[in-house]
Amino acid sequence: MNPTIQPELTLATFTCSSCGTVIETRSTGAGQSLEVCSNCHPAYTGRARSVATGSRIERFERRLARAHS
Repeated sequence: MNPTIQPELTLATFTCSSCGTVIETRSTGAGQSLEVCSNCHPAYTGRARSVATGSRIERFERRLARAHS
């Protein structure tokens, strides 16, 4: 790597605005504020709801069965 072209990596601190978790990593920019981190994101914590209620065909067949009843 050419040191005159590559940006300098420095220690940066990122803070989650939802839960306050502080993450320290190397970055080319200064530390920033994050909206959501892996500690409070619903998909990572298991609090996410499942929105899969069936396929289109299953929903169509249920409506068709109700219409014929």
